[in-house]
Order: sequence, then C-alpha cells, then structure tokens
Amino acid sequence: MRLPQRNVTYLHCHHHQAESVMINQRPIKPRPNPSSSSSSSFDPHKSDQTLTKMGRRSIFKLTLATLLFLFAFYTLFHTPIHPNPHTHLHPQTTLQTPQQSVKIYMYNLPSRFTYGVIESYEISRGAKGFDDVTTLKYPGNQHAAEWHLFCDLNNTKRSGSDVTRVSDPGQADLFYVPFFSSLSLVANPVRNGVAPKEGYSDEETQEELVMWLEEQFYWKRNNGRDHVFICQDPNALYKVIDRVKNAVLLVSDFGRLGSDQASLVKDVVLPYSHRINAYKGDTGVENRKWLMFFMGNRYRKEGGRIRDLLFQLLEDENDVFIKHGSQSRESRRMATQGMHTSKFCLHPAGDTPSACRLFDAIVSLCVPVIISDYIELPFEDVIDYRKIAVFVDTESALKPGYLAKLLRGVKKERILEFQTELKKVQHYFEYDNPDGAVKEIWRQVSLKLPLIKLMINRDKRIVQRQLSKPDCSCVCSNQTGIQSSLKR
Repeated sequence: MRLPQRNVTYLHCHHHQAESVMINQRPIKPRPNPSSSSSSSFDPHKSDQTLTKMGRRSIFKLTLATLLFLFAFYTLFHTPIHPNPHTHLHPQTTLQTPQQSVKIYMYNLPSRFTYGVIESYEISRGAKGFDDVTTLKYPGNQHAAEWHLFCDLNNTKRSGSDVTRVSDPGQADLFYVPFFSSLSLVANPVRNGVAPKEGYSDEETQEELVMWLEEQFYWKRNNGRDHVFICQDPNALYKVIDRVKNAVLLVSDFGRLGSDQASLVKDVVLPYSHRINAYKGDTGVENRKWLMFFMGNRYRKEGGRIRDLLFQLLEDENDVFIKHGSQSRESRRMATQGMHTSKFCLHPAGDTPSACRLFDAIVSLCVPVIISDYIELPFEDVIDYRKIAVFVDTESALKPGYLAKLLRGVKKERILEFQTELKKVQHYFEYDNPDGAVKEIWRQVSLKLPLIKLMINRDKRIVQRQLSKPDCSCVCSNQTGIQSSLKR
C-alpha cells in the first residue's frame, strides 16, 4: 500500500514542478515600439507586475506541493497501521492463519492387541483370569509411552494437543494403531534363555495384527503411509517391520532398523520413560559428591561392548561411581541416590545406541556424558542437547585418563549452566506432565503430515520399478560422531 501512495504523491509533485519550469521558461515577446500604432498601448510597469505575480504563483504552487509531499511522507511512515486497537485486529491476527489441529483416528483394535497383551503379561506371571480386561493397568517399564499415548487419545477431556481425535475415519489425516508392541515382546517371558512353547506368542500377534490391518480400507488406500505405529523397544514389530515400514514409526532409536525401514525424516524419536524419581531440588554441586555415576549392565552386545572397556578404565577412579547391576527395585533405589548426588552421569551405548538411563540422568539434573556415536535424540528441533549434555566420541573416551581429566576440568559455573538448562527441558521427558512428552510426541507427529501427503501423491504417479538400493524417499539417520561439547 505504501509504494503506490508514494508514487502518486511523487507524480503529483513532479507534475507541478514541470508546470513551474514551463512557466519560467515561457518566451517573452519583445516589447512593441511605443510609436507604433495599436488599439491599446503597451505599459512596461504593468507587464513587470504581471510577470512577477505569475512567478509568485509558480513558487507558491511548488512550495505547497513540496509541503504536501513532506506531510504525506511523514504520515506514511509515522502513522500506526492500526491506530485504534478496539476497532482493528492485531497485526498478527490478520497476517497469520492459525495452524489447524491434525485429525487422527485411533483404530478400535480387537482387545487382544491392547488390553489382551496386558492380560497375557499378568497371566504369565501368575495372575488369574480377569472379568474386565479394561480395568487392567499397564505394568510400569521404560516402554510405557505406548500406554500413555493410548490413554491420551481415550481421554474425552484432552485439549491443547496438535492432534485431534476423530470418530469418523473419513475425516482423518492420520490413523493411529494402538498395538502394545513393546509389551507384547516381553509378555511371555524368556526364562534361562528358553522361550516357552505354550502361552502368548508375540510373533503370532504381530502377524495377526498386520493381517487385520491389510483388510482395512484406509490401510490399503495409501499403503499405510498415513498410519502411525509405536515400536519403542528396538525389537518391537521385528517380524512385520517390512510390511509396516511406510508408516510413521515412533521409536527410541534406529539401532535395529534398516535404512530402508526408518529415518529421521518420516519417523519420530521418543524418550524412554524414566525409571527413577525426578530430582526436585535446586541446581547446585554442593550435595553432588561424585564426579561421575554409572550403574548398569557391564556386558552388552554390538556397540555396547564399550561398557566393559569403560569399566576397566574408570573403576579405580576415586571420585567415579561405576557398578555392574541389572534392573530391580533395589538397583533403582541405588541409582536414584547415585544420580541425585553426582555431577555427571555416564551414558555409553548399550545393545542399541540409546537407553532409559539417559532420561533418568536428565530428570536427575545429572549432566549426561554421552558416549554413543550413532545415537539419535528426541525432540531435537526444540532441544539443543549441547546445552544439557557432554558428547564424547568413542575413540577419545577409550584413551586412558581422558574422560576423567576432561570432566574434572569442568568449572562449577559450567556445571550450573548445564543444570539450569536441564531444568528448563525436564518437562519434555515427563509422560505424566500435561505439557510433557505426550504433547510433544503428537506435535512431532503432526509435523510429518506434509511429507506424508507428498509421499502419497508421489506414490500415485511413480512407475513401478526395481531398485537395488533405497531411493530419495529414504533419508538415513545421522552416522557421524560429535566431539565433546565442552570444547568451545
């Protein structure tokens, strides 16, 4: 709006300037000879007065035009766009369209895929049959995200989420499949390395789920691309993963998934549920006597072999608490006490790059020391992990004396900075917090919708072809290590 006004004013002013110039340059006829005959005699004095008046008019017009231009210019740049807030909308209201909530439909799966999994879990541990399985509660463990998401979508009073549950699948943008895939994996426990031949079967349940889905109209419509699965345990859905890989997968890391099955682009990384109580005190190092704490299984497979090497390097350090232990009520009590009284908490890779120990450390305000070169972390679009954790590449961490020396060199002020930032982001890792992990997971899922629509439309127009390797539709996870964040 401004540019046309300025041009109009400018052209208006330019018009008067041109007129003034023409007047000042108008040729003056030579004065007639007084002796020559004429019907009216020529008066030089009157002629000079006439020219003077004409010049004054030109100057007056030019001055007036200039003043009008200056006034218009001043008004254009100093008058508020909305001078009366009671009669005009706020500028942001008129310029920004509120983002609409993504509509999600949760399948009403047969109960054997939801509450039936909990029932099988309890029965395999000695419980009797249940008259109403919907009264069952999910057993507490690090993979409880699948329960929290299920309960959230079943909450009729839910609000403030980036996804809205709809009862009509025809209105849905996305479809959530609430199979408790992580609990299913351990519902029938393996004892002494042997799986029982009778009872609940995770593999059979996976197969039955996909067969049920493949009969659904909305699954077949877009080859499952607009569906969402949670498979937080690294082995969850392992038998059918190739049949559901088009969907959005909610995972904790990509340790057991192939590059053609999962990626940061289409999937969402979730935090594990922390197993120890969150630290409720203030920031500070006075009550944190240990330099570094670690309690967990010393012997792991694959990338987790680094644990045994770190034990050998650190177990003789006086101010480092490092202990082999497995999950139990007593070990959780000791871990709570240890993390709440340590400045740094070690997080080496396990069988896969991530583990719940990282999130135990975060809610304990114990600065994580992450030695896991291929780790992916949740919610990185809103959390800068360099502000809350120390990253050390595996090669450096295994140099004798390197890690302890590095951490001892961290000043108190720097530790307090870490703790302050940890406190700011703590709620993102709380599944019971209304503004916590569940809300953030749904926000992350909602952000996938444009990509999902892109892939659906792309699938409809692309020709069938045979590929020897993944094409551009698959973007693999980051495979680069990060040097220590303490190096500024």
